[in-house]
Amino acid sequence: MKVSGKAVCRGLAALVLLCLVLYFLAGRWKYHSGAETDIPDDGLAVQAAAVLEGQYACLTFDDGPSENTAAILEILARYQAPATFFVTAQPINEPYLDQLPLIQAGENQIALHSASHRYADIYKSTTDFWLDIKQLRQVLSAWVDVEEIHWLRFPGGSTNTISHRYGGSGIMKELVAQAEEKGYHWIDWNVCAEDATSAHPDAAAILRNIQKDARGKEVCVVLMHDTAATGETVKALPAVLDWFSEQGYEFCTVEQMYTMTKAQ
Repeated sequence: MKVSGKAVCRGLAALVLLCLVLYFLAGRWKYHSGAETDIPDDGLAVQAAAVLEGQYACLTFDDGPSENTAAILEILARYQAPATFFVTAQPINEPYLDQLPLIQAGENQIALHSASHRYADIYKSTTDFWLDIKQLRQVLSAWVDVEEIHWLRFPGGSTNTISHRYGGSGIMKELVAQAEEKGYHWIDWNVCAEDATSAHPDAAAILRNIQKDARGKEVCVVLMHDTAATGETVKALPAVLDWFSEQGYEFCTVEQMYTMTKAQ
């Protein structure tokens, strides 16, 4: 059977497209399965545990606001448990930015995460990272007083290695130093719900993940997510709050923990 040149070209084009799709999906799987959920052994939590008396749980939610923010806030209010929200300004967040004043009204803390959350863009250079944070602050300024926001969380954490493929192996150390120079505090986590992984854990698994990481820790900084895809996190939240309460933990925001640590 004779195959035309056009058919060969179409076949090659389809093969190239398929390879690109597979490459993208592989990158997304790696991101969700490990890049943001490996525990960086958070330094602030270690410092707080060394000086504070008692047990403290800082619940943190990344990537919101979302369609689940209102439900998260309702549960937190019911338990009188403040939390810290590391927010983004992606297009998917835009319909829910009006939730930001409600987050603050509940004595929760708003902190910076990223405007775009696109690793290839924000970690291209330190300049690009801070331009992204500047854009995020501009978006948030329509809803909250950004001059009162001094905390951030690096997408993927301060020790992530995915950033190296875009900005070199030293970019995270540079950003950590620059954050401090610019007057920002930053924090990672030492307990992970693994609720944004490719495994898509249900509420029971999310609780187990948190319990596994939290056991033996006096201070827990818990990474969870506030996105449209993490409805199971909302379902798990009451059980998570119950478990920490039963273990004798007090709930606080990252800012509150830092203030208590510095007061000692």
